[in-house]
Amino acid sequence: MISKSDVSLPAYTAKDFTTDQDVRWCPGCGDYAILTAVRKTLPKLQTRKEDYVFVSGIGCAARFPYYMETYGLHSIHGRAPAFATGIKLANPALDVWLVSGDGDLLSIGGNHTMHTMRRNVDINILLLNNRIYGLTKGQYSPTSEFGKKTKSTPAGSPDYPINPLTFAVGSGCTFIARSIDIDVKHLEQTMIRAAGHRGTSFIEIYQNCNIYNHQTWFYASQKGTKQDTTIKCEHGKPLIFGAEGTRGLRMNGTHLEVVELGNGLTEQDMLVHDETDQCLAFLLSQLQYPEFPEPLGVIYCDDTKIPYEDIVLGQVQDAIEAKGPGDLKALLNEGDTWLVEDD
Repeated sequence: MISKSDVSLPAYTAKDFTTDQDVRWCPGCGDYAILTAVRKTLPKLQTRKEDYVFVSGIGCAARFPYYMETYGLHSIHGRAPAFATGIKLANPALDVWLVSGDGDLLSIGGNHTMHTMRRNVDINILLLNNRIYGLTKGQYSPTSEFGKKTKSTPAGSPDYPINPLTFAVGSGCTFIARSIDIDVKHLEQTMIRAAGHRGTSFIEIYQNCNIYNHQTWFYASQKGTKQDTTIKCEHGKPLIFGAEGTRGLRMNGTHLEVVELGNGLTEQDMLVHDETDQCLAFLLSQLQYPEFPEPLGVIYCDDTKIPYEDIVLGQVQDAIEAKGPGDLKALLNEGDTWLVEDD
């Protein structure tokens, strides 16, 4: 294994992470903007190109490894977190990124995603959430809103959707954030924060599928509406939003409420964001438009929890020091063994 401190790094650019493969998403897909943001972010992370590994499952977003000039693995449906965990355990010096969609990571892959988070494996998860199954032509997904009419739910979805942020908080994820596909600057900043975190980093990215679920997040991404429908979460700053910055969040008992500044209410009366407060992270994760602005930025960060691979490899090293390196052949032949004779 080679650590980051063992080598001097060249001055990478986004082009160094661009393959010769034709990018094949539908014209106008939000994945293009996310791919651009990722390619622009990696040169800023002080990591050798050879140490990056991109892992994906199945879906439109899962094509990412083909388009990144790094090591990569296009795995099977829902199992990308398990593959990413294995890669990180095999070589903890690698910088592992998992990119997939809401249909892959929260349906068949929900179990694997949950266990990756609770274990605190040091990988970065980018969940591209377009609220639809795009690759299979427009069925409803785990994040589709209740009543959503699709090819598989012509009378409207009877399912209540999964909230990815709440899912992450409940699973014990130690870094939780949200960004938007076309806000490349904000997405870059968020990914840089995530990459610097030791433990599982989870970023939900609002992503537009302009073929099967067009404009699903437009209220949160368009210039004329985003200031009133989203709120930027910045550690140590009051939670204020609105085109004129005249609205804010404050606690009312155990609940959050939206209030208008003025008439005696000032910024000092607003709730101050504390990204180390897990209870506040849960409350923020529950905010949904149109009743509330939806949170963007780093919702929660806990830098105190030891990463999974550090614990596992520490146990391995303790065992080696106590009993020696071991002998696999001797292990297989010890205990109850017998020989089957040929009559």
